[in-house]
Amino acid sequence: MTEFIIVFKNFIYKLERLIKMTDKIKELAKKYSAEIMAAREYFHANPGIEFQEFETTKKIIETLEKYGIEYEKDIAVTGILAIVRGKKDGKTVLLRGDMDALPIEEEADVPYKSTVKGVMHACGHDSHAAGLLGAALILNDLKDEISGNIKFAFQPAEENQGGAEPMIKAGILENPKVDAAFGLHVWGPYPEGKAITMKGPMMAAPDNIRIKLIGKGGHASMPNELIDPVVMAAEVILSLQTIVSRKINPLDPVVISCSTIHGGSAQNVIPNEVEITGTVRTLNEEVRKKMPALMEQTIKGITDIYNGSYEFDYHWGYPCLVNDGKSTEILMSSAEKILGAENVGTMKQPTMGGEDFSYFSQKVPSSFIFLGVAKDMSNPPVHHHPKFAFDSKNTVVSSEILAQVAVDFLGE
Repeated sequence: MTEFIIVFKNFIYKLERLIKMTDKIKELAKKYSAEIMAAREYFHANPGIEFQEFETTKKIIETLEKYGIEYEKDIAVTGILAIVRGKKDGKTVLLRGDMDALPIEEEADVPYKSTVKGVMHACGHDSHAAGLLGAALILNDLKDEISGNIKFAFQPAEENQGGAEPMIKAGILENPKVDAAFGLHVWGPYPEGKAITMKGPMMAAPDNIRIKLIGKGGHASMPNELIDPVVMAAEVILSLQTIVSRKINPLDPVVISCSTIHGGSAQNVIPNEVEITGTVRTLNEEVRKKMPALMEQTIKGITDIYNGSYEFDYHWGYPCLVNDGKSTEILMSSAEKILGAENVGTMKQPTMGGEDFSYFSQKVPSSFIFLGVAKDMSNPPVHHHPKFAFDSKNTVVSSEILAQVAVDFLGE
């Protein structure tokens, strides 16, 4: 009975301490809110595409130095790794925020509109970087109450080239060794003030394809004497969909999208070549590995029928993002402390979008969460759209969630 009482008292003590830590996190988020939102809006106004996030990194470094936070720079070109060391020894957790913008001309009517022609933050990475910076400020103030270390990975080039992998290869998961990693993405299709995640596969592996169909061009009035790559292209595009519908288990989601097609220069000329580019999305690694062969079999069969030829390039993208079960439980619990249990949910199914946080999930137990930013669900923000926009106050919420999950993980 005495042992039970001791265990119960320890549980109550830890519970009270965690409640107090949440209160402190919220107080500090309020203290730094203006600075966090200003950072987000500065990053938005001064965007950089992958590996060119120079203004963003300059501002991050200025802020880290202002508050005496330890950091390394120029990791994977523009990446930064900051660290807050707790007063006592313990585990190490990594929080990640990506920084890169997209080559899109902004049309959003916001006071902090992009000043860089043809470049804008159309996916929320400005908020991710600022939210991570805010979490660093909060946790730096709490370091005397923390056991262990928190690493902050300000990552370049998430959109296409995958800056997570070269940062990992540069050693950011070592010295001290990282025990778990967490990430957050603002999510346009979900209501503001709510968050959602899931255990297991959460986001797809996004691979890219290029298909060149080679025929024999000439005058369009004599197709019988030519090899028409336009007809081959039409058949290839349609036939590739039969891979999804007839060669893959219906319970394994696969997307094949042919997104561009280029060929020809005049209405009365059949061209020599037509080029198709697109993307392939999978959630199952075994299915993913089969896709190049299945696609080439289809392409070759069609070009053989027409006596044409082809070139086929399959570019492997990021792996599937898989959330660790225990880490996801911790992340959801942390988000509930900030948002309320009624505002944190489980996704019904994965999304076929890709995310290079998946490289972290391959190396250490990890979890990733979506934070809703839609004020009006009848007209939510659309990612990768020139009018993508949301309220900067959501960035402060992301700082709270990231700070809370770091404290909770280290306190496990």
